[in-house]
Amino acid sequence: MQLTPYVSFNGNCAEAFAFYHACLGGELDAMPYAGSPMADEMPAVMQDRIMHATLTNGEFFLMGSDVPPSVYQAPQGMQIALLCDDLDEAQRRFDSLSADGQISMPLQATFWSTGFALFTDRFGIQWMINCTCALDAKIDA
Repeated sequence: MQLTPYVSFNGNCAEAFAFYHACLGGELDAMPYAGSPMADEMPAVMQDRIMHATLTNGEFFLMGSDVPPSVYQAPQGMQIALLCDDLDEAQRRFDSLSADGQISMPLQATFWSTGFALFTDRFGIQWMINCTCALDAKIDA
């Protein structure tokens, strides 16, 4: 069994997943509503939007889509958790994913982690980064 985050967007899924691909690497696949079996069921405004996107590599699997504006709700009450093996990786991921977003807690040591951060990216998706490395490592201030 695999548990996979699925995020909804209000017309900017293609831009968001291109950004996540640039930040995280992996393989990106996306299918617009146009040309899909659902094309005739969707209004014209949805045709060039993303029906389904996946970003995968051996370590993660992220899925998402654009939803009709009438049913879109901004995400709340959840975060995508990104676990990193070392502080350098955690810092790189934090720097790239939080760019032009809203930082709630910059990457810093906590009593449970050598590096932990909370932020909302520029697409309104909430993230947490947690470094799983040993607590005796230190973040440079």
